[in-house]
Amino acid sequence: MPAKIRLQRHGKKGKPFFHIAVMDSRAKRDGRCIERLGSYNPNTDPASIHIDVDKAVDWLQKGAQPTDTARAILSHTGVRYKKHLLGGVKKGAFDEAEAQKRFDKWLREKADKINDKAKSIAEAKREAHQRRVDSKRKAGEERKAAAQAEGAESSQANPETQAKPLPKA
Repeated sequence: MPAKIRLQRHGKKGKPFFHIAVMDSRAKRDGRCIERLGSYNPNTDPASIHIDVDKAVDWLQKGAQPTDTARAILSHTGVRYKKHLLGGVKKGAFDEAEAQKRFDKWLREKADKINDKAKSIAEAKREAHQRRVDSKRKAGEERKAAAQAEGAESSQANPETQAKPLPKA
């Protein structure tokens, strides 16, 4: 039974949400899975990915083949890097503590990059909102000034149209 690591689509139309799952390669896309490894939500910015790294590494070592999209997600989360490091431990290049240290360092750097991207996105949204508010405020002030200028011009041009007090009854 050839196993594949692939995505199962969930969510409603236009709002996909995926489960990352180990499945028999002959199973339907959203069919029965052997084990669920995590989830992927592309609707958030940046996309949120939650995955059990140890389970995923275990399945990769057993020979499960990821699809192209699943491979990209596994690379992004560090699963493939951890498998690579564990291969170095098997060959005797370094010990398991060193592999874990390298993986933790990589995870911290990756988390910093993701946080920086999220901050820059939030800052860009804030700046765009402020520009919209400022442009609306400026347009309102221009309309108000134009209306006052028009009112002043019309009262100077025709003094008879100015408001006169009503006679007392």
